[in-house]
Amino acid sequence: MTLMPQEIIALKRDGHELDSAEIAAFVSGFTGGSVSHAQASAFAMAVYFQGMTMAERVALTVAMRDSGSVLDWSNLDGPVADKHSTGGVGDNVSLMLAPILAALDIYVPMISGRGLGHTGGTLDKFDAIPGYQTSPDNALFRKVVKSVGCAIIGQTADLAPADKTLYSIRDVTGTVESIPLITASILSKKLAAGLGALVLDVKTGTGAFMPTREKSRELAESLVAVANGAGLRTSALITDMNEPLASAAGNGLEVRNAVDFLTKSHVDPRLRDVTLALCAELVLMSGKADTPDAATAAVHRVWDSGGAAEKFGQMVAALGGPIDFIENMDQHLAAAPIVRDVFAEGEGAIAAIDTKGVGMAVVALKGGRSTPADVIDYRVGFDRLAGLGHSLGSSAPIARIHAADEKSAAEAEARLRAAYQLGNANTAHPLIAERINPS
Repeated sequence: MTLMPQEIIALKRDGHELDSAEIAAFVSGFTGGSVSHAQASAFAMAVYFQGMTMAERVALTVAMRDSGSVLDWSNLDGPVADKHSTGGVGDNVSLMLAPILAALDIYVPMISGRGLGHTGGTLDKFDAIPGYQTSPDNALFRKVVKSVGCAIIGQTADLAPADKTLYSIRDVTGTVESIPLITASILSKKLAAGLGALVLDVKTGTGAFMPTREKSRELAESLVAVANGAGLRTSALITDMNEPLASAAGNGLEVRNAVDFLTKSHVDPRLRDVTLALCAELVLMSGKADTPDAATAAVHRVWDSGGAAEKFGQMVAALGGPIDFIENMDQHLAAAPIVRDVFAEGEGAIAAIDTKGVGMAVVALKGGRSTPADVIDYRVGFDRLAGLGHSLGSSAPIARIHAADEKSAAEAEARLRAAYQLGNANTAHPLIAERINPS
């Protein structure tokens, strides 16, 4: 007997465990139109309050994956891998990670998203590069992955379409924070990408979606268990977001920061440590090294040699960007008309940073979105951001602002100052707090 949608909703509402067939039928009906948006909303609310077992989470993730196309990379002659971050401020790791792995003969078909709220989106950063196609057709995507080794693009319409619609419902029904639904949303797209290995960067702290270590661990453990249960070898690192990860926040500025990182013109230590640790995880899981030390050495080798920077330039050119982007970045990235230092009101060491507040200061500059329809200014943001423990004063600014006009600059400066607390320095936040092993 096939249960009707309302019967499946009632079972979950009353705390019963759904089997994989019931979950698959509900997702299939939602994608096909026989399950209404109202019923999907009721289902999401039932899951929010009753939760899901790991078996249910695996079934939901797989059903959402199978709602559209699943990529097949069997024609490639090497491992296929990717990473996902739960989002943060100054988190441009993907821009370095993909070309580093490509230089080690690991293919990276990275399907990324845009920013919303205080967190930046990887696609928005690439939109700062003139000509770069973040929505290529499938043929070009596959061609670039095969020829360059990596391609960073946006989600296609036929990739986990159930997730795209269900997320829009969760966004307006107060169910975004459900860990089972977050898990299925993230992993359905990664499973549909046809990966062989995945590493997750789960943020924790004042700029994270999950601000406490306990909630971050809960999400990381759910993601790792479900991904491995669905057949994708996955590990996770819980990393600190109590301050911006890079010294730049804002799309074009984070691209500059990434190119400087790849060419070693300027390297932020925290960004370096997280990026290289995530790369080493994937090198290990992809079988390109036998030990963590060997994996780290391999990552350093291609970074030191310039091979990773070369891959980044090749990817940009292959997806329609300038062929000389690495060499002539300043000619291709637009500059904001207002650039000046921002100073704190007072002097002292930085004791705490409201990292979400820093992200919202970027949004105030029109460097992020308050709604999905907002138009982004890719020129704006902050660079030279000071970190925890740094001393501020008349000759030591918080950051340098890049703004389009005086009105937005004034608001963003006020927000940035409010985000920085001076006092007794406290930097007791481990950068990489935990590792969740593949299960």
